[in-house]
Amino acid sequence: MAAEPMDLMDALRDTLKNAIIVDGVTKGLRESVKMLDKRQALLCVLAESTDEKNIIKLVEALCKEHGINLIKIDDAKKLGEWVGLCKIDKEGNARKVVRCSCAVVSDFGRESIALEVINDHFKRSVTAEA
Repeated sequence: MAAEPMDLMDALRDTLKNAIIVDGVTKGLRESVKMLDKRQALLCVLAESTDEKNIIKLVEALCKEHGINLIKIDDAKKLGEWVGLCKIDKEGNARKVVRCSCAVVSDFGRESIALEVINDHFKRSVTAEA
């Protein structure tokens, strides 16, 4: 029985988890923009539910200018939970989740199937644009 293919959001969550282990995730807009501007980012994750639309324009422009891959997700609370901006209770559920508008990965950690799914996503989007 073959395992069902991993979708992009599950792959992103696993990749962020691996990157957190090796301290390769920068959280928050200010620190993320610094990493993007220094060209030290490998991947940028942006929450579309951000109140200020200029934030989205800024991050998109920096990613495009420096050739950094960008993934958009719908909810800032979901991104906050994925990057560890929450408390975990005894049952393993996330509590007191803080919103995160932007996160940048500078080190993926170990190679994984999730990382391959994300790389394949960007390869397909580049060939579709060409």
